[in-house]
Amino acid sequence: MSHVPDVVVTGLGATTPLGGDVPSTWAAALAGESGARPFDNDWVETYGLPVTFAATIKVRPEDVLPRPEMKKMDPSAQYAVIAAREAWADAGAPEVDGDRLGAVVSSGIGGIWTTLDAWDTLKEKGARRILPMTVPMLMPNSPTAYVSLELGARAGAHALVSACASGAEAIGYAVEMIRTGRADVVVAGGTEASIHPMPVAAFAASRTLSLRNDDPQGASRPYDVDRDGFVLGEGAGVVVLESAEHAAARGARVYARIAGVGLSADGYHITSPEPTGDGQVRAMRAALEQSGIDRLDVVHVNAHATSTVVGDLIEARSIRGLLGDEADHVALSATKSMTGHLLGGAGALETIFTVLALHDRQAPPTINVDNPDPELPLDLVRDKPRALRDGDVAAVNNSFGFGGHNVALVVASV
Repeated sequence: MSHVPDVVVTGLGATTPLGGDVPSTWAAALAGESGARPFDNDWVETYGLPVTFAATIKVRPEDVLPRPEMKKMDPSAQYAVIAAREAWADAGAPEVDGDRLGAVVSSGIGGIWTTLDAWDTLKEKGARRILPMTVPMLMPNSPTAYVSLELGARAGAHALVSACASGAEAIGYAVEMIRTGRADVVVAGGTEASIHPMPVAAFAASRTLSLRNDDPQGASRPYDVDRDGFVLGEGAGVVVLESAEHAAARGARVYARIAGVGLSADGYHITSPEPTGDGQVRAMRAALEQSGIDRLDVVHVNAHATSTVVGDLIEARSIRGLLGDEADHVALSATKSMTGHLLGGAGALETIFTVLALHDRQAPPTINVDNPDPELPLDLVRDKPRALRDGDVAAVNNSFGFGGHNVALVVASV
């Protein structure tokens, strides 16, 4: 049997509602800060939006990227490039043959700003005013294409689309690229820039957004009795993955190991998760079995936990279905309480949180849980970080998406 390489994380990058990079985002998460804020524009009055807030990005791309570069990219690609540059630098800008370097950066929705702006231009000014770069800006593979172009990644540039599971699935696919020998290094993650009046109105119409307009920072409250929906977020998270051998050969710092990837589909409903959580359990179990790690060594779960009434309940049952009574001793964090829901970027950012939780031995808090739901009997980390034990331990990151997509990643300490 051929050798299957271990896959390790050597670089982290992000731009989020909590900060313009990973250190500031992680510090804010450990401090229990919320990135939700009221809209600073006229959208509510102009369009009659029922939701008046979102978790908007903390550092605007125009403060980071030169204008000529920005004009070629939809915001979703801008966020991805910012995060990828940080991750690449954090990994030490490894020297690698482009034929052995891959990129997998996903988005759940793609270039929605470009699409809707172009439609407005067409209606108001006619076809001659449409920008020549419109198609390469709106296509959902634009973020990964720009990352691959910048780094010269020729082993493959992919953009898996699985709604809110896209970022985690991108990382899972990147792991497989390394395991199967297609690449030695892969830059992977997810991005989303969908805080625009139309998506806000559409999510509100589907009754999935919180309507807590009088308290934006308290609106995302996973596992709380009074939760009423998620807070729309934006941003990107990107990791640099390498085979352990490649990382060791160049003396790279290693944060953690991606030990297992589990994928499943519910085959049940276009938006609602399957009520028993069977698909979620199958994804988590597959990831754990692939990792070869005993469930007793799982000390932390970063839950998908969007703050919807039904979704949180089903995931809580699924986690207990996987871990049994051991769930009582596993520190569970629901970080969307702080970041909001980054959709296609969520799974990637939460993978970064999971990696750092093991690296720093600190599980980030869940905020806004004033009345824990008694039907969700899990060991929730509330309001302040919790220390994780020393030794060889593991954590699970869950990401689930509209369409019944389930992705679980097992992260192991090194």
